[in-house]
Amino acid sequence: MQFFQVNSKTPSCHGIKNLILISCFACTIYFLHPFILVPNSNFLDYSFVSSHDQQFDLSSPITLQNVVFGIASNSKSWSKRKEYVKLWWKPNEMRGCVFLEKNLPNSTTTTNDSIPLPPICISEDISRFPYTNKGGSPSAIRVARVVSETVALNLNHSDVKWFVFGDDDTIFFQENLVKTLSKYDNGLWYYIGSNSESFIQNKFFSFDMAFGGAGFAISYPLAKILARVFDSCIERYPHLYGSDGRIHACLTELGVTLTHEPGFHQMDFLGNAFGLLAAHPIKPLVSLHHMEKIDPIFPNMTRMKSLEHLYHVANFDPQRILQQTVCYDRRFSWTVSVSWGYVVQVFEHNVQLPDAQRVQESYLPWKKNAHGTLYEFNTRKFEADPCKRQLVYFLDEVSLGVDGIKTIYKKKAYENCTITKNSPRKLDEIRVFSHKLELDKKQLVAPRRHCCDILPSTSDKVMEIGIRECKEDELIYMHN
Repeated sequence: MQFFQVNSKTPSCHGIKNLILISCFACTIYFLHPFILVPNSNFLDYSFVSSHDQQFDLSSPITLQNVVFGIASNSKSWSKRKEYVKLWWKPNEMRGCVFLEKNLPNSTTTTNDSIPLPPICISEDISRFPYTNKGGSPSAIRVARVVSETVALNLNHSDVKWFVFGDDDTIFFQENLVKTLSKYDNGLWYYIGSNSESFIQNKFFSFDMAFGGAGFAISYPLAKILARVFDSCIERYPHLYGSDGRIHACLTELGVTLTHEPGFHQMDFLGNAFGLLAAHPIKPLVSLHHMEKIDPIFPNMTRMKSLEHLYHVANFDPQRILQQTVCYDRRFSWTVSVSWGYVVQVFEHNVQLPDAQRVQESYLPWKKNAHGTLYEFNTRKFEADPCKRQLVYFLDEVSLGVDGIKTIYKKKAYENCTITKNSPRKLDEIRVFSHKLELDKKQLVAPRRHCCDILPSTSDKVMEIGIRECKEDELIYMHN
Protein backbone atom coordinates (compact mmCIF):
# COMPACT_ATOMS: atom_id res chain seq x y z
CA MET A 1 0.00 0.00 0.00
CA GLN A 2 2.80 2.35 0.84
CA PHE A 3 4.28 1.84 -2.62
CA PHE A 4 1.06 2.97 -4.30
CA GLN A 5 0.73 5.81 -1.93
CA VAL A 6 4.14 7.14 -2.80
CA ASN A 7 3.42 6.90 -6.54
CA SER A 8 0.07 8.55 -6.08
CA LYS A 9 1.87 11.49 -4.57
CA THR A 10 4.25 11.93 -7.58
CA PRO A 11 2.39 10.88 -10.76
CA SER A 12 4.35 13.19 -13.12
CA CYS A 13 7.74 11.87 -11.96
CA HIS A 14 6.51 8.29 -12.43
CA GLY A 15 5.49 8.99 -16.06
CA ILE A 16 8.84 10.53 -16.93
CA LYS A 17 10.74 7.56 -15.48
CA ASN A 18 8.63 5.09 -17.44
CA LEU A 19 9.13 7.06 -20.64
CA ILE A 20 12.91 7.05 -20.16
CA LEU A 21 12.97 3.31 -19.42
CA ILE A 22 10.81 2.48 -22.44
CA SER A 23 12.96 4.67 -24.71
CA CYS A 24 16.19 3.05 -23.51
CA PHE A 25 14.74 -0.41 -23.97
CA ALA A 26 13.56 0.43 -27.51
CA CYS A 27 16.97 1.82 -28.46
CA THR A 28 18.68 -1.26 -27.07
CA ILE A 29 16.40 -3.54 -29.10
CA TYR A 30 16.97 -1.44 -32.24
CA PHE A 31 20.74 -1.68 -32.07
CA LEU A 32 20.85 -5.33 -31.00
CA HIS A 33 18.19 -6.79 -33.28
CA PRO A 34 20.62 -7.65 -36.14
CA PHE A 35 22.72 -9.73 -33.76
CA ILE A 36 19.62 -11.34 -32.18
CA LEU A 37 17.99 -12.23 -35.50
CA VAL A 38 21.08 -13.12 -37.59
CA PRO A 39 23.99 -13.38 -35.17
CA ASN A 40 26.19 -15.62 -37.32
CA SER A 41 26.16 -13.50 -40.49
CA ASN A 42 27.22 -10.19 -38.98
CA PHE A 43 29.56 -11.67 -36.47
CA LEU A 44 31.39 -13.62 -39.17
CA ASP A 45 31.58 -10.56 -41.43
CA TYR A 46 33.07 -8.51 -38.62
CA SER A 47 35.53 -11.24 -37.75
CA PHE A 48 36.59 -11.61 -41.37
CA VAL A 49 37.27 -7.90 -41.76
CA SER A 50 39.23 -7.77 -38.53
CA SER A 51 41.43 -10.77 -39.33
CA HIS A 52 41.83 -9.56 -42.91
CA ASP A 53 43.11 -6.17 -41.76
CA GLN A 54 45.52 -7.79 -39.34
CA GLN A 55 46.90 -10.40 -41.72
CA PHE A 56 47.28 -8.38 -44.94
CA ASP A 57 49.19 -5.13 -44.73
CA LEU A 58 48.26 -3.56 -48.05
CA SER A 59 50.30 -0.44 -47.38
CA SER A 60 53.59 -2.33 -47.52
CA PRO A 61 55.07 -3.02 -50.98
CA ILE A 62 55.18 -6.57 -52.31
CA THR A 63 58.62 -8.11 -52.69
CA LEU A 64 59.87 -11.51 -53.79
CA GLN A 65 59.91 -12.44 -50.10
CA ASN A 66 56.10 -12.31 -50.15
CA VAL A 67 55.84 -14.83 -53.02
CA VAL A 68 56.12 -18.62 -52.74
CA PHE A 69 56.81 -20.65 -55.89
CA GLY A 70 55.60 -24.15 -56.64
CA ILE A 71 57.44 -25.64 -59.63
CA ALA A 72 56.21 -28.88 -61.18
CA SER A 73 58.86 -31.22 -62.55
CA ASN A 74 59.79 -34.91 -62.56
CA SER A 75 62.92 -36.95 -62.02
CA LYS A 76 63.48 -37.47 -65.76
CA SER A 77 63.22 -33.85 -66.91
CA TRP A 78 64.73 -32.00 -63.95
CA SER A 79 68.39 -32.67 -64.79
CA LYS A 80 67.94 -30.82 -68.10
CA ARG A 81 65.28 -28.27 -67.33
CA LYS A 82 66.88 -26.99 -64.17
CA GLU A 83 68.99 -24.87 -66.54
CA TYR A 84 65.88 -22.82 -67.25
CA VAL A 85 65.21 -22.31 -63.55
CA LYS A 86 68.80 -21.13 -63.04
CA LEU A 87 68.02 -18.20 -65.32
CA TRP A 88 65.53 -16.64 -62.92
CA TRP A 89 65.88 -18.21 -59.48
CA LYS A 90 67.37 -15.92 -56.79
CA PRO A 91 68.13 -18.16 -53.80
CA ASN A 92 68.55 -15.34 -51.28
CA GLU A 93 65.35 -13.59 -52.26
CA MET A 94 62.97 -16.35 -53.28
CA ARG A 95 61.37 -19.38 -51.69
CA GLY A 96 59.50 -22.38 -52.91
CA CYS A 97 59.94 -25.98 -54.03
CA VAL A 98 60.54 -28.06 -57.11
CA PHE A 99 58.16 -31.01 -56.84
CA LEU A 100 59.33 -34.41 -58.08
CA GLU A 101 57.56 -37.76 -57.91
CA LYS A 102 60.59 -39.42 -56.24
CA ASN A 103 64.04 -38.70 -54.90
CA LEU A 104 66.83 -38.23 -57.41
CA PRO A 105 69.47 -40.99 -57.37
CA ASN A 106 72.52 -40.26 -55.21
CA SER A 107 71.12 -36.91 -54.16
CA THR A 108 69.87 -35.84 -50.77
CA THR A 109 70.45 -32.13 -51.32
CA THR A 110 68.87 -29.65 -53.67
CA THR A 111 71.64 -29.74 -56.23
CA ASN A 112 75.37 -30.14 -56.67
CA ASP A 113 75.53 -27.21 -59.07
CA SER A 114 77.49 -24.08 -58.32
CA ILE A 115 74.33 -22.01 -58.85
CA PRO A 116 71.81 -22.73 -56.06
CA LEU A 117 68.39 -23.95 -57.06
CA PRO A 118 65.08 -24.30 -55.21
CA PRO A 119 64.87 -27.16 -52.73
CA ILE A 120 63.36 -30.41 -53.94
CA CYS A 121 60.08 -31.58 -52.43
CA ILE A 122 58.69 -35.07 -53.00
CA SER A 123 55.04 -35.15 -54.00
CA GLU A 124 52.58 -37.13 -51.92
CA ASP A 125 51.08 -40.41 -53.14
CA ILE A 126 48.20 -39.91 -55.60
CA SER A 127 47.19 -43.55 -56.17
CA ARG A 128 43.86 -43.04 -54.37
CA PHE A 129 42.62 -40.54 -56.99
CA PRO A 130 40.87 -41.76 -60.16
CA TYR A 131 42.10 -40.72 -63.62
CA THR A 132 40.11 -41.72 -66.71
CA ASN A 133 41.39 -39.48 -69.54
CA LYS A 134 42.73 -41.84 -72.22
CA GLY A 135 44.94 -39.21 -73.84
CA GLY A 136 46.69 -38.00 -70.72
CA SER A 137 48.67 -39.18 -67.73
CA PRO A 138 47.72 -39.63 -64.05
CA SER A 139 50.77 -37.48 -63.24
CA ALA A 140 48.47 -34.54 -63.98
CA ILE A 141 46.91 -35.16 -60.54
CA ARG A 142 50.31 -35.01 -58.86
CA VAL A 143 51.14 -31.77 -60.66
CA ALA A 144 47.75 -30.28 -59.73
CA ARG A 145 48.35 -31.10 -56.08
CA VAL A 146 51.54 -29.02 -56.16
CA VAL A 147 49.16 -26.19 -55.33
CA SER A 148 47.76 -27.71 -52.14
CA GLU A 149 51.12 -29.16 -51.06
CA THR A 150 52.90 -25.82 -51.53
CA VAL A 151 50.25 -24.06 -49.48
CA ALA A 152 50.46 -26.69 -46.74
CA LEU A 153 54.21 -26.09 -46.43
CA ASN A 154 53.75 -22.34 -45.99
CA LEU A 155 50.64 -21.88 -43.87
CA ASN A 156 52.61 -20.60 -40.89
CA HIS A 157 54.49 -17.91 -42.80
CA SER A 158 52.65 -14.67 -42.02
CA ASP A 159 54.44 -12.69 -44.74
CA VAL A 160 53.19 -14.82 -47.64
CA LYS A 161 50.90 -12.83 -49.93
CA TRP A 162 50.98 -14.79 -53.20
CA PHE A 163 51.58 -18.31 -54.46
CA VAL A 164 52.94 -18.62 -57.99
CA PHE A 165 52.98 -21.90 -59.93
CA GLY A 166 54.68 -22.97 -63.13
CA ASP A 167 56.45 -25.81 -64.93
CA ASP A 168 60.14 -26.59 -64.89
CA ASP A 169 60.45 -25.00 -68.35
CA THR A 170 58.57 -21.84 -67.36
CA ILE A 171 60.93 -18.89 -67.10
CA PHE A 172 59.79 -15.97 -64.97
CA PHE A 173 60.89 -12.36 -65.05
CA GLN A 174 60.78 -11.88 -61.30
CA GLU A 175 60.63 -8.09 -60.99
CA ASN A 176 57.83 -7.88 -63.54
CA LEU A 177 55.95 -10.64 -61.76
CA VAL A 178 56.08 -8.70 -58.50
CA LYS A 179 55.19 -5.47 -60.27
CA THR A 180 52.17 -7.10 -61.91
CA LEU A 181 50.93 -8.59 -58.63
CA SER A 182 51.36 -5.25 -56.86
CA LYS A 183 48.31 -3.94 -58.76
CA TYR A 184 46.03 -6.27 -56.84
CA ASP A 185 44.74 -6.42 -53.28
CA ASN A 186 46.35 -9.61 -51.99
CA GLY A 187 43.72 -9.85 -49.27
CA LEU A 188 41.05 -10.65 -51.86
CA TRP A 189 40.54 -13.85 -53.83
CA TYR A 190 42.57 -13.58 -57.02
CA TYR A 191 43.42 -16.19 -59.66
CA ILE A 192 45.74 -14.48 -62.15
CA GLY A 193 47.22 -15.81 -65.37
CA SER A 194 46.60 -16.16 -69.08
CA ASN A 195 45.12 -18.62 -71.53
CA SER A 196 46.78 -20.01 -74.66
CA GLU A 197 47.76 -18.07 -77.77
CA SER A 198 46.14 -20.86 -79.79
CA PHE A 199 42.40 -20.63 -80.39
CA ILE A 200 41.99 -24.40 -80.68
CA GLN A 201 43.81 -24.98 -77.37
CA ASN A 202 41.44 -22.60 -75.61
CA LYS A 203 38.46 -24.11 -77.38
CA PHE A 204 39.44 -27.59 -76.23
CA PHE A 205 40.42 -26.76 -72.64
CA SER A 206 38.89 -23.40 -71.66
CA PHE A 207 39.04 -19.73 -72.55
CA ASP A 208 38.88 -18.89 -68.85
CA MET A 209 41.61 -21.20 -67.54
CA ALA A 210 45.11 -20.09 -66.60
CA PHE A 211 47.39 -22.40 -68.57
CA GLY A 212 49.89 -23.92 -66.17
CA GLY A 213 52.93 -23.62 -68.41
CA ALA A 214 52.50 -19.86 -68.64
CA GLY A 215 52.41 -19.79 -64.85
CA PHE A 216 49.69 -18.35 -62.66
CA ALA A 217 49.30 -16.64 -59.30
CA ILE A 218 46.81 -17.23 -56.48
CA SER A 219 46.42 -14.83 -53.57
CA TYR A 220 47.07 -16.25 -50.10
CA PRO A 221 43.47 -16.26 -48.76
CA LEU A 222 42.18 -17.98 -51.89
CA ALA A 223 45.04 -20.49 -51.96
CA LYS A 224 44.37 -21.37 -48.33
CA ILE A 225 40.72 -22.20 -49.07
CA LEU A 226 41.56 -23.95 -52.33
CA ALA A 227 44.05 -26.22 -50.58
CA ARG A 228 41.42 -27.13 -48.00
CA VAL A 229 38.87 -28.36 -50.55
CA PHE A 230 41.10 -29.40 -53.44
CA ASP A 231 41.18 -33.16 -52.92
CA SER A 232 37.39 -33.33 -52.95
CA CYS A 233 37.41 -31.48 -56.28
CA ILE A 234 39.92 -33.90 -57.78
CA GLU A 235 37.52 -36.75 -57.07
CA ARG A 236 34.86 -35.11 -59.27
CA TYR A 237 37.07 -34.53 -62.32
CA PRO A 238 38.82 -37.80 -63.23
CA HIS A 239 38.05 -37.19 -66.93
CA LEU A 240 40.05 -33.96 -67.28
CA TYR A 241 43.35 -34.03 -69.16
CA GLY A 242 45.77 -31.82 -67.26
CA SER A 243 46.63 -30.30 -63.93
CA ASP A 244 45.57 -26.75 -64.79
CA GLY A 245 42.10 -28.02 -65.78
CA ARG A 246 41.59 -29.48 -62.31
CA ILE A 247 42.74 -26.28 -60.61
CA HIS A 248 40.45 -24.22 -62.82
CA ALA A 249 37.49 -26.53 -62.14
CA CYS A 250 37.88 -26.27 -58.39
CA LEU A 251 38.28 -22.49 -58.47
CA THR A 252 35.15 -22.33 -60.61
CA GLU A 253 33.29 -24.29 -57.94
CA LEU A 254 34.49 -21.71 -55.42
CA GLY A 255 32.97 -19.00 -57.66
CA VAL A 256 36.30 -17.48 -58.70
CA THR A 257 37.04 -16.41 -62.28
CA LEU A 258 40.36 -15.83 -64.00
CA THR A 259 41.92 -12.38 -63.99
CA HIS A 260 43.72 -12.19 -67.36
CA GLU A 261 47.25 -10.81 -67.45
CA PRO A 262 48.78 -10.84 -70.96
CA GLY A 263 52.34 -10.80 -69.62
CA PHE A 264 52.06 -14.55 -68.88
CA HIS A 265 52.87 -16.49 -72.07
CA GLN A 266 51.96 -20.12 -72.70
CA MET A 267 53.73 -20.01 -76.12
CA ASP A 268 51.56 -22.64 -77.79
CA PHE A 269 53.25 -22.52 -81.19
CA LEU A 270 56.42 -23.87 -82.77
CA GLY A 271 59.53 -22.49 -84.41
CA ASN A 272 60.29 -18.78 -84.72
CA ALA A 273 58.73 -16.70 -81.94
CA PHE A 274 59.90 -13.41 -83.48
CA GLY A 275 56.40 -12.19 -84.36
CA LEU A 276 55.03 -12.44 -80.83
CA LEU A 277 58.12 -11.09 -79.07
CA ALA A 278 58.39 -8.12 -81.43
CA ALA A 279 54.78 -7.04 -80.79
CA HIS A 280 54.43 -7.60 -77.06
CA PRO A 281 51.42 -5.93 -75.39
CA ILE A 282 52.12 -2.88 -73.24
CA LYS A 283 52.14 -4.91 -70.07
CA PRO A 284 55.27 -6.16 -68.26
CA LEU A 285 56.71 -9.43 -69.57
CA VAL A 286 56.09 -11.95 -66.77
CA SER A 287 56.83 -15.41 -68.20
CA LEU A 288 57.70 -17.51 -71.25
CA HIS A 289 57.03 -21.21 -71.70
CA HIS A 290 57.80 -24.04 -74.15
CA MET A 291 61.24 -22.66 -74.91
CA GLU A 292 62.37 -26.14 -75.96
CA LYS A 293 59.80 -25.96 -78.77
CA ILE A 294 60.92 -22.48 -79.81
CA ASP A 295 63.93 -21.63 -81.98
CA PRO A 296 66.70 -19.61 -80.30
CA ILE A 297 65.25 -16.11 -80.04
CA PHE A 298 68.53 -14.49 -81.14
CA PRO A 299 70.29 -15.68 -84.31
CA ASN A 300 73.68 -17.39 -84.20
CA MET A 301 73.20 -18.41 -80.57
CA THR A 302 72.18 -21.57 -78.77
CA ARG A 303 68.76 -21.60 -77.15
CA MET A 304 70.20 -21.12 -73.66
CA LYS A 305 72.68 -18.42 -74.70
CA SER A 306 69.90 -16.47 -76.39
CA LEU A 307 67.81 -16.57 -73.20
CA GLU A 308 70.80 -15.48 -71.14
CA HIS A 309 71.24 -12.59 -73.58
CA LEU A 310 67.61 -11.55 -73.04
CA TYR A 311 67.92 -11.77 -69.25
CA HIS A 312 71.12 -9.73 -69.35
CA VAL A 313 69.45 -6.76 -70.99
CA ALA A 314 66.30 -7.22 -68.89
CA ASN A 315 68.38 -6.67 -65.75
CA PHE A 316 69.04 -3.10 -66.94
CA ASP A 317 65.36 -2.24 -67.35
CA PRO A 318 62.97 -5.10 -66.46
CA GLN A 319 59.73 -3.21 -67.07
CA ARG A 320 60.77 -2.03 -70.54
CA ILE A 321 61.86 -5.43 -71.89
CA LEU A 322 60.01 -6.22 -75.16
CA GLN A 323 57.93 -3.03 -74.89
CA GLN A 324 57.13 -1.86 -78.41
CA THR A 325 57.59 1.78 -79.40
CA VAL A 326 56.89 3.01 -82.94
CA CYS A 327 58.17 6.17 -84.59
CA TYR A 328 58.36 7.50 -88.15
CA ASP A 329 61.17 8.93 -90.24
CA ARG A 330 59.47 11.56 -92.39
CA ARG A 331 62.52 12.12 -94.60
CA PHE A 332 62.35 8.65 -96.14
CA SER A 333 58.81 7.57 -95.09
CA TRP A 334 60.27 4.80 -92.94
CA THR A 335 58.42 3.16 -90.07
CA VAL A 336 60.61 2.13 -87.15
CA SER A 337 59.42 -0.33 -84.49
CA VAL A 338 61.56 -0.75 -81.38
CA SER A 339 60.90 -3.84 -79.25
CA TRP A 340 63.24 -2.79 -76.49
CA GLY A 341 65.97 -5.25 -75.58
CA TYR A 342 65.13 -7.53 -78.51
CA VAL A 343 64.82 -6.08 -82.04
CA VAL A 344 64.42 -2.91 -84.07
CA GLN A 345 62.48 -3.23 -87.34
CA VAL A 346 62.72 -0.69 -90.15
CA PHE A 347 59.99 -0.75 -92.82
CA GLU A 348 60.56 1.07 -96.11
CA HIS A 349 57.02 2.42 -96.11
CA ASN A 350 54.35 3.85 -93.87
CA VAL A 351 52.92 1.22 -91.53
CA GLN A 352 50.10 2.68 -89.48
CA LEU A 353 50.33 2.02 -85.78
CA PRO A 354 47.40 -0.45 -85.52
CA ASP A 355 49.07 -2.58 -88.20
CA ALA A 356 52.53 -2.26 -86.61
CA GLN A 357 51.07 -3.73 -83.43
CA ARG A 358 49.83 -6.87 -85.17
CA VAL A 359 51.76 -10.07 -84.50
CA GLN A 360 53.62 -11.33 -87.56
CA GLU A 361 52.99 -15.02 -88.16
CA SER A 362 56.63 -16.10 -88.08
CA TYR A 363 55.81 -19.32 -86.21
CA LEU A 364 54.14 -22.65 -86.96
CA PRO A 365 50.86 -23.78 -85.37
CA TRP A 366 50.89 -25.97 -82.27
CA LYS A 367 48.30 -28.31 -83.81
CA LYS A 368 48.08 -29.13 -87.51
CA ASN A 369 44.33 -29.04 -88.07
CA ALA A 370 41.66 -26.83 -89.58
CA HIS A 371 41.74 -24.35 -86.72
CA GLY A 372 45.44 -24.60 -85.87
CA THR A 373 46.29 -21.28 -87.51
CA LEU A 374 43.71 -19.30 -85.52
CA TYR A 375 45.18 -17.26 -82.67
CA GLU A 376 43.96 -15.14 -79.80
CA PHE A 377 45.50 -11.89 -81.09
CA ASN A 378 45.60 -9.79 -84.24
CA THR A 379 48.03 -11.18 -86.79
CA ARG A 380 49.50 -10.26 -90.16
CA LYS A 381 51.55 -12.04 -92.76
CA PHE A 382 55.26 -12.61 -92.22
CA GLU A 383 56.91 -11.95 -95.55
CA ALA A 384 58.77 -15.02 -96.77
CA ASP A 385 61.02 -13.15 -99.23
CA PRO A 386 63.81 -11.48 -97.21
CA CYS A 387 64.21 -8.78 -99.87
CA LYS A 388 60.55 -7.77 -99.43
CA ARG A 389 60.71 -8.05 -95.65
CA GLN A 390 61.47 -5.22 -93.24
CA LEU A 391 65.04 -4.84 -91.98
CA VAL A 392 65.56 -6.50 -88.60
CA TYR A 393 68.31 -5.51 -86.18
CA PHE A 394 68.80 -7.72 -83.12
CA LEU A 395 70.11 -6.60 -79.75
CA ASP A 396 73.88 -6.67 -79.67
CA GLU A 397 74.86 -4.88 -76.45
CA VAL A 398 73.54 -2.73 -73.64
CA SER A 399 75.25 -0.16 -71.42
CA LEU A 400 74.35 2.28 -68.66
CA GLY A 401 75.64 5.85 -68.78
CA VAL A 402 75.02 9.22 -67.14
CA ASP A 403 72.35 10.00 -69.74
CA GLY A 404 70.46 6.73 -69.36
CA ILE A 405 70.55 3.32 -71.02
CA LYS A 406 71.94 2.72 -74.50
CA THR A 407 71.06 -0.41 -76.45
CA ILE A 408 72.73 -1.24 -79.76
CA TYR A 409 71.05 -3.39 -82.42
CA LYS A 410 72.82 -4.89 -85.44
CA LYS A 411 71.97 -6.89 -88.53
CA LYS A 412 72.77 -10.57 -88.11
CA ALA A 413 72.17 -11.59 -91.73
CA TYR A 414 72.93 -9.93 -95.04
CA GLU A 415 70.79 -10.63 -98.08
CA ASN A 416 71.76 -10.03 -101.69
CA CYS A 417 69.03 -7.46 -102.28
CA THR A 418 68.91 -4.34 -104.43
CA ILE A 419 69.71 -1.20 -102.44
CA THR A 420 67.91 1.92 -103.62
CA LYS A 421 68.93 5.49 -102.83
CA ASN A 422 66.66 5.84 -99.80
CA SER A 423 66.77 2.21 -98.69
CA PRO A 424 67.30 1.47 -94.99
CA ARG A 425 69.46 -1.48 -96.05
CA LYS A 426 72.46 0.78 -95.88
CA LEU A 427 72.01 0.94 -92.10
CA ASP A 428 74.38 -1.36 -90.20
CA GLU A 429 73.57 -0.33 -86.65
CA ILE A 430 70.75 1.24 -84.65
CA ARG A 431 71.31 2.88 -81.26
CA VAL A 432 68.42 3.41 -78.87
CA PHE A 433 68.59 5.74 -75.87
CA SER A 434 66.14 5.51 -73.01
CA HIS A 435 65.71 5.98 -69.27
CA LYS A 436 64.76 3.18 -66.91
CA LEU A 437 61.03 2.59 -66.88
CA GLU A 438 59.52 2.88 -63.39
CA LEU A 439 55.76 2.45 -63.59
CA ASP A 440 53.59 3.34 -60.62
CA LYS A 441 50.35 1.55 -59.80
CA LYS A 442 48.19 3.92 -61.85
CA GLN A 443 50.40 3.47 -64.92
CA LEU A 444 50.26 -0.30 -64.50
CA VAL A 445 46.47 -0.26 -64.32
CA ALA A 446 46.07 2.19 -67.22
CA PRO A 447 49.25 1.87 -69.34
CA ARG A 448 50.15 4.12 -72.26
CA ARG A 449 52.61 3.37 -75.03
CA HIS A 450 55.77 5.48 -75.14
CA CYS A 451 56.86 7.60 -78.09
CA CYS A 452 60.20 7.80 -79.86
CA ASP A 453 62.13 10.21 -82.08
CA ILE A 454 64.61 9.66 -84.91
CA LEU A 455 67.66 11.62 -83.76
CA PRO A 456 70.30 13.33 -85.94
CA SER A 457 73.12 10.91 -86.69
CA THR A 458 76.74 11.49 -87.70
CA SER A 459 76.78 8.52 -90.07
CA ASP A 460 74.42 7.35 -92.81
CA LYS A 461 75.07 3.78 -91.65
CA VAL A 462 73.84 4.43 -88.11
CA MET A 463 70.37 5.38 -86.90
CA GLU A 464 69.86 6.84 -83.42
CA ILE A 465 66.52 6.79 -81.61
CA GLY A 466 65.35 8.34 -78.36
CA ILE A 467 62.47 6.85 -76.37
CA ARG A 468 60.39 9.15 -74.17
CA GLU A 469 56.94 9.56 -72.67
CA CYS A 470 54.36 10.86 -75.14
CA LYS A 471 53.02 14.36 -74.71
CA GLU A 472 49.46 14.64 -73.43
CA ASP A 473 47.78 15.04 -76.83
CA GLU A 474 50.49 13.47 -78.99
CA LEU A 475 49.46 11.07 -81.74
CA ILE A 476 51.77 8.39 -83.16
CA TYR A 477 51.52 8.50 -86.95
CA MET A 478 53.40 9.43 -90.12
CA HIS A 479 53.43 13.23 -90.35
CA ASN A 480 53.47 14.82 -93.78
